[in-house]
Amino acid sequence: MFRLRLYSLLVLLLAALPGFAASPPTPTPSALSQPLTVHFFDVGQGDAALVISPTGKTVLIDGGPPEARERLTARLKELVKGPLDLVILTHPHLDHLGGLVSAVRAVGARRFMDPGFDHPSEAYRDLLTFMGDTVSQVMTPEPSPSSAHGLLTIGLGEGVALTVFWPRMPKEPFLVGTRSDANSNSIVARLTYGKTAFLLVGDAEPDTEAALLQRSLNLTTTVLKVAHHGGKHSSTAAFLAAAKPQAAVISVGAKNDYGHPAPETLARLADVGAHVLRTDQEGEVVAASDGQSVTLRTHGGTGALLVLTGNVDPSPVTSAPATLTPVRPGRPGAAPPQPRGDNGGASPKAAPADSGTGPYVGLKGSKVFHRETCSTLKRSKSERTLYPNREAALRERRPAEDCHP
Repeated sequence: MFRLRLYSLLVLLLAALPGFAASPPTPTPSALSQPLTVHFFDVGQGDAALVISPTGKTVLIDGGPPEARERLTARLKELVKGPLDLVILTHPHLDHLGGLVSAVRAVGARRFMDPGFDHPSEAYRDLLTFMGDTVSQVMTPEPSPSSAHGLLTIGLGEGVALTVFWPRMPKEPFLVGTRSDANSNSIVARLTYGKTAFLLVGDAEPDTEAALLQRSLNLTTTVLKVAHHGGKHSSTAAFLAAAKPQAAVISVGAKNDYGHPAPETLARLADVGAHVLRTDQEGEVVAASDGQSVTLRTHGGTGALLVLTGNVDPSPVTSAPATLTPVRPGRPGAAPPQPRGDNGGASPKAAPADSGTGPYVGLKGSKVFHRETCSTLKRSKSERTLYPNREAALRERRPAEDCHP
């Protein structure tokens, strides 16, 4: 076995560890406290972010690709004065795990968490072996049995809370049959401090976003770490409308081979009024929150300044009813996932089981889709694209406002 699985016991043990809690702490930031800081590192075509809480607790989320390991390690040595309290791998692709072994060797780590979604890559297996031999606890984000909503929340002191929204194994099965099952089961977490929040989504796919939207989760955020380096399929219009980000950070490599970030994604972010910051253009983005506002600087904290006023509810759940119909979940006994490549670049598959009555129709040159009965379609002679269900349409377009598909 490559992994030591510690489920409910470890989730409960977190509450007894210094600086960690199994339920949300009261968000009451002190006027004298240090800020909550999030460093979105420039690691090229990959992801790596470091959370430093007001009490000095540290969480490294992903480790970038192998070619950025030296840069990441050097930056961590500057910022981290002791072992990392927690290392999170959002999903088992090389552009997110490539620098983790070097990082932990350099500064140390106490705990390691990943989704527990099996992947056949040798690099992932080697990482699990290393973490099992090196850190004290290896775990998955199993929902807390003491929470009515089944969410794992880790307290980082001074009212800072990191709540994992997805995955929810074993309460809910993994998503399968998606463009990339490894991406779709990325750890999605919301970091809150006072009236500010950071939504960290790994390489979540449209299926992940739809699964989150159908639940009574509070997705509102001050800063969004954009999914899949700004790929065109993620960051759907419906998800962004629920998240309402004031700023969006895209971790992406300059002149990458994938066309990231996609023009469609940038357009959707512009539609919700998000200020976009890209690591390929602005270098490392540093965000500091005092619980009332978030200050963002580029180029490792020496560049342009942006101040955002916090206005979010820190509660992880909302009383608003779910609006989307269920997406296709994983099935017991389903075929094992196939490797998608180091950057999660799967070829699109047929859409999962219908998540809305179709077909839906998009017109050439338009960024929206319509119901088949929409009067707009009757007046137009433009070339049309048919989508078998709403989920497939959302991957490429946003709903039209005239027929509300």
